[in-house]
Amino acid sequence: MSLSRFSRILTFRNVLTKNNTFRNINCNKAAIRGDQRCLRLLSTQTSPNEEENHSIIKNTEKPTGDITKHEFKAETKMLLDIVAKSLYSEKEVFIRELISNASDALEKFRYLAVSGNETAQNIKDIDRSLEIHILTDKHNRTLTIQDTGVGMSKEELVSNLGIIAKSGSKAFIEQIKEKAAVGDNNIIGQFGVGFYSSFMVADKVEVYSKAVGAETGYRWVSEGTGTYEIQPAEGVQNGTKIIIHLKADCREFADEDTIKNVINKYSNFVGSPLYLNGKKTNVVQPLWLADPKSVTFQQHNDFYRFISGSYDVPRYTLHYKTDVPISIRALLYFPEGKPGLFEMSRETESGVALYTKKILIKNRTDNILPKWLRFVKGVVDSEDIPLNLSRELLQNSALITKLRDVLTARVLKFLQEQLKKNQVEFEKFYKDYGLFIKEGIITNYNQAEKENAANLLLFESSHEEPNKKITLNDYLARAADKRTIYYLAAPSRTLAESSPYYESLKTKKQEVLFCYEPYDELVLMQLQQFKGYKLVSVEKDMREDKNASDLTNLGDDSLKRSEINDLSKWIKEKLGDKVTAVNGTTRLENHPCVVTVEEMAAARHFIRTQSHNISEDRRYAILQPRLEVNPKHPIIKKMYKLMSSDPVLAELLAKQLFANSMVGAGLVDDPRTLLTSMNDLLVKALEKH
Repeated sequence: MSLSRFSRILTFRNVLTKNNTFRNINCNKAAIRGDQRCLRLLSTQTSPNEEENHSIIKNTEKPTGDITKHEFKAETKMLLDIVAKSLYSEKEVFIRELISNASDALEKFRYLAVSGNETAQNIKDIDRSLEIHILTDKHNRTLTIQDTGVGMSKEELVSNLGIIAKSGSKAFIEQIKEKAAVGDNNIIGQFGVGFYSSFMVADKVEVYSKAVGAETGYRWVSEGTGTYEIQPAEGVQNGTKIIIHLKADCREFADEDTIKNVINKYSNFVGSPLYLNGKKTNVVQPLWLADPKSVTFQQHNDFYRFISGSYDVPRYTLHYKTDVPISIRALLYFPEGKPGLFEMSRETESGVALYTKKILIKNRTDNILPKWLRFVKGVVDSEDIPLNLSRELLQNSALITKLRDVLTARVLKFLQEQLKKNQVEFEKFYKDYGLFIKEGIITNYNQAEKENAANLLLFESSHEEPNKKITLNDYLARAADKRTIYYLAAPSRTLAESSPYYESLKTKKQEVLFCYEPYDELVLMQLQQFKGYKLVSVEKDMREDKNASDLTNLGDDSLKRSEINDLSKWIKEKLGDKVTAVNGTTRLENHPCVVTVEEMAAARHFIRTQSHNISEDRRYAILQPRLEVNPKHPIIKKMYKLMSSDPVLAELLAKQLFANSMVGAGLVDDPRTLLTSMNDLLVKALEKH
């Protein structure tokens, strides 16, 4: 067969595999050049019998002829014990492994049926229905799994089942590679140990199998103790039948409901019809493999509820497909409902399940999306992911990192698109889930990813009306050449606009972002810069403004420079170790003084979370506040006079102003502590009246 025809056949087979169901496919006869095998295969992929009780499992097998006894190789005996006792963390995964092997066998048959080689021409029942059947039997404590796939000869039974880690599936893929095949080789079991997981639950395993084109079937049987037997058998159906004789303490796997739950968990999206006790179980379609345009709104709602276990509907839906730099088929949902307290916890697992070729690998996989995106629900399917033998742990961290980076970038891009498309709707999402985005910026070490997430941040601005939100990009669009983004943390807009830290910038008509949420300033402090612009809090800007300490031209309505120096020295003496310095400043107009610290956001966070555990002296030693006084303010000028005329009242006034400034800066955990000192000041002030 020519390479071009071989490629064409594989392309046709890929279409069948990726669409999962084979109804309503417009098969172009010209495209397959009259290949009648393709047409017959196409017409039989949806079983003609989808009634309630459709089963192919029958007790028709009868062993005949001589029994040949074989021993597992020494290393195989040791590995068999490992597989059966410690490789898998959950016994139930043996069902997934056996279904995956059955799916492999069906895939091999599909390939052979359209390959046009001599073996395919000798297939008498090429029109057979390709199905997987499972039968539970509580009375006999057995579980039977049967497929109508490619089957195995005597030699293949020895090769594939007699030598552990000898994978027929892997050898099959290598065979396809040698023939220069193209397309996705949809073979799941590439390690050859999945079959042996059945010995976790079995006292004995029987296998009946008949290879494609063969007249004779064979029985393979082992108790997993180091030997196995092979014997010819009559009445063996095409494909492979596995009978698992369950251990007494594993009898639950002979229960229909138990098996159904395991199928729904791991193998619900297997590519061929899957029947349990005559009833089709894999009725939910793998929507992530479908054409996004063909999926209805109701289908998305139903699938979202199926994979998330939620009762709301998705707010946004991201249907994503790419083959470069890694093969990804993803269907991700952003919930409409508000997150619960459990979802807010960082201990909550990711809501994204990882599949490979429609077989579940991990129901909750934390390393394919960052922790802060744990509110996203959905499915990610990648054929490029290498797995360890048990398929439970991921190998090749570089590839997993690439998968994570690609998905994270796509999610952030998608949310940016929603923001531009409809900001009103996005603001509703941001109100519910904005805290997760902020968490991502605070906890991330990757500056590029932090800035990517920062595109989604929303703030009120001093240049906009109340309640109107802008992004950092909106700020940059009208920013001056100073290459600085200013922000101010305050509980409300009223307090922000009246803040002493904002006074001088307001006079200069400098735009400032207002941060009302407790962690907003921590987010911006951690972000540090955005697209080359430094993010600076106005409080830090005041502390570092050297021009503000130039007191040479203050005017007649201000204290003289020498008076400011004397007052500053006196205040420092009275406040003691509570302040590191007292300075005059020209940045205040309507306020007598303010307090500045090195990192105001970190200081406020410290006060909220840690200050109750330490003494007051230690608290001030950590904060190292600096008091900035306004030499033009009437209270400051009056205090200077009281230094000599009434030092007791002046001291009470100085301490009260400092305490007020600490409260205004958000550096006092309980403002009620001010009441005592305020009352003392009032008593002293009223003594002369």
